Amino acid sequence: MTIAKADFIAGMAKGLAVLESFDTERQRLNATLAAERAGLTRAAARRHLLTLAHLGYLETDGSWFWLAPKVLRFSGSYLGSARLPRVVQPTLNRLAAQTGESFSVVVLDGEHGVIVARSGTGRLLAYGLHLGARLPAHATSTGRVLLAARSRSEFNAWMKGRELARLTAHTTVEPRAFKALIDEVRQQDWCVASEEHELGVHALAVPLRTMDGRTVAALNVVASPQRLERRALQKDLLPLLLEAARELRPLL
Repeated sequence: MTIAKADFIAGMAKGLAVLESFDTERQRLNATLAAERAGLTRAAARRHLLTLAHLGYLETDGSWFWLAPKVLRFSGSYLGSARLPRVVQPTLNRLAAQTGESFSVVVLDGEHGVIVARSGTGRLLAYGLHLGARLPAHATSTGRVLLAARSRSEFNAWMKGRELARLTAHTTVEPRAFKALIDEVRQQDWCVASEEHELGVHALAVPLRTMDGRTVAALNVVASPQRLERRALQKDLLPLLLEAARELRPLL
């Protein structure tokens, strides 16, 4: 969304940038680290940290700051009011009961996929696969499905100047190889990612589309490598995901 310069509140944008500086890699920040992460001066970062702590969104020991439970108001409000999580949840629960595996629905946010719905615990549960988790799009089955749904010009713009992080020894990081991988996903309309985001984690994803063909999310399953071996995949899990995607299409 583009707005007029006069309508843009710079102070709010800076405060949110400081709040977004906290993640699983950096749970605690001081003013210096927050300034580096948010692109602010140390003095500005310090004021924003103190204000957020005063409002109850951060906790502090006087030098270091960390997220307070109050920030969950945002995610809780989204999950309680957004249509997508409510629509897909019954399908995720049914798939999990049918297979014993773990299923998730993910949307793309910049360079990350964000889990907006997930089934209960299945046989395999990877670390960090909770509601609201942000996963690197380039190294996950869902992220690749969502990137493949973009036009070639949009995907090339996403790739421009981007360095793909190597998360495991299996992560595809060479740009030409990654573009070829996305072309393959675009052609076959599904994706398997094996141990590229986390060792021992193998996942299969398909796109979730609206009736007009717009991809709004990705549906995936985390399963054992035996379940994702090509013969078992085509006979077992892939048909289930594709059928679920067809069932959800009129609802999205």
